[in-house]
Amino acid sequence: MTQLAVRPQPLGIFPLPAGHLVLPPAEGAAAALPALLEGHLPDPLPAPWRFFALALAGDITGALASLAHDPTPEARYNRFVLNGDPTLYAALRAELSGDLALLLEVTAYTLGLCASPPAAGTTSGELRAFVLMARVAYALECGAGAAAEAELDDAIAAAGPHSPLLAAQLHITRAEMRVARLGPEPLAIQHYREAIRLLAGGGLAETRAYASLSLGMLYQELANGQRAPLLEAVKCYQEALRVFSRAAYPELYALAQNNLALAYLAMPLTEASDQLRMGIAVQALREALTVYSADKYPEHWSSAQLNLANALQYLPSAHPEEHLVESVELYEALLAARDPERDPLGYGRVLANQGNALAHLGVFTHARPKLQEAARLFAAGGDHEAAATVCQLLGEIEQHVAAQKGERLNGGLPAPAV
Repeated sequence: MTQLAVRPQPLGIFPLPAGHLVLPPAEGAAAALPALLEGHLPDPLPAPWRFFALALAGDITGALASLAHDPTPEARYNRFVLNGDPTLYAALRAELSGDLALLLEVTAYTLGLCASPPAAGTTSGELRAFVLMARVAYALECGAGAAAEAELDDAIAAAGPHSPLLAAQLHITRAEMRVARLGPEPLAIQHYREAIRLLAGGGLAETRAYASLSLGMLYQELANGQRAPLLEAVKCYQEALRVFSRAAYPELYALAQNNLALAYLAMPLTEASDQLRMGIAVQALREALTVYSADKYPEHWSSAQLNLANALQYLPSAHPEEHLVESVELYEALLAARDPERDPLGYGRVLANQGNALAHLGVFTHARPKLQEAARLFAAGGDHEAAATVCQLLGEIEQHVAAQKGERLNGGLPAPAV
């Protein structure tokens, strides 16, 4: 039986195809292997491992060329990983045994060349975890969620002492499975936090940032307006944004900025520092909108645009009129992009918010028709509470206008404040 001479292998740490490749024996392997297990390419890299670096860089042709004249079982298996040749798979099934035979079947299943992955048997460590990863995917395909969870827990336990970065990615998968099955729940938080701990200092910065972003979203969903989990969510988003730049990861950058803003806006305004947080939220929404455009991301743009307009109305400032004018313009852009017949209540809410901003600016002649149309849409849509709120605002406007007229008629005596 062919057993791998190099253990532990960096299986599953990197994306396919590199994550399925095996490292052959090489001079300097013992010194170089720890770097790979931490997600880094070692320097110096043992010459027989050059194919791995080429595959990781996306140079599949170069990786195959570097293996072309190597007759060893490891090289033949690695060539199959890189080219996915069904003919080579059939030949290797007859030739390989032991660890390589097991890995061959896992890779064949991953590439769609066989219907199911192999059993993990008595294998151990990162090899067992790698096989169980494929079995988890198969169980999920078959709708066997309980079996998938049990095998994933087995994989985490097997990988932990030997391949922390593989264990970290399995913890992320475990958290995602729990959320998919049960919705937001505290145990998923533990899996994400353990993944982030295991990934600290390693070379998988993007994976750690993804885990931080996912953990932040989970904290936010569980917060229910409570400051402590919202602050945890903020920390997670800030950590993710250390990696997810607008240039390299525009969609993840925008998502993190948008969620950062929403976390700040959801906090109760009870401390002096909350005013600063409002300003950070506004800036984060502006950053999200540098990515979210009305044509490319209409739903995300609409949500961020609306949240920004709403936040500007209540942002503490020495010049509130400027923010109110900007919010009116943002609402106008939203109204131009929305269909009142398709979503009358949503259209009405934007009108009501815009009318409120206009009223705060004292532009009552423009505020009135906006609010009147909003009240009509709310009443027609059955949202009588919203209609009553808008009608109350219209009444306050009329009182204010009447008071202003009275002040002028009375020679400039001050009118009662509304």
